[in-house]
Amino acid sequence: MDFTNVTKALTARGFKVSSFETAKEAAEYLNTQIDGATVGFGGSVTLDTMGLYDRLSADNTLFWHWKQPADEARAAAAHAQVYLTSANAIAETGEIVNIDGSGNRLASMLYGHEALYIVAGVNKLTPDLPAALDRARNIAAPRNARRLNCKTPCALSEPMRCHDCHSPARICKGFCVLTRPMGGVGRTEVLLIGETLGY
Repeated sequence: MDFTNVTKALTARGFKVSSFETAKEAAEYLNTQIDGATVGFGGSVTLDTMGLYDRLSADNTLFWHWKQPADEARAAAAHAQVYLTSANAIAETGEIVNIDGSGNRLASMLYGHEALYIVAGVNKLTPDLPAALDRARNIAAPRNARRLNCKTPCALSEPMRCHDCHSPARICKGFCVLTRPMGGVGRTEVLLIGETLGY
């Protein structure tokens, strides 16, 4: 997979970028970069598919609400030295988009960690920011809503699409668009992987 254009755009915006052909290679890289740290995980099918929780658990203290009691894990993850998440979309113009319901992922992308790693498969790439926002709303959010068995219009419809609903089960309550690494995060690195991962 040719990541030349998106790498150039992300780098120009100040992000560190690493690219890998496979998820296995990316997981091995993260295992060499993270050692003896407290590590928070955002909810992510990508991270789960990569087996990162098990891989990093031997040498680090991990907090993930998918693997531990949710409230305590989210609170601890917010104060971890390192935070791992994926993206719902990355524009080839260099913007990174996430959509969230509880806000833990968005908050941790913005502040409070020594290092932030954003891991994304090739399926998350879009040509520009409008397409990235559209992907987050109409591909990632409905698939995640269905995975969580939410009875929202997007999860129940065919094809799955955002209906901008008022359902109490709605999981897309806020967007985060990173255009530059945040000043409240020590280092932000984007890992691009030449495989389809997550939603």
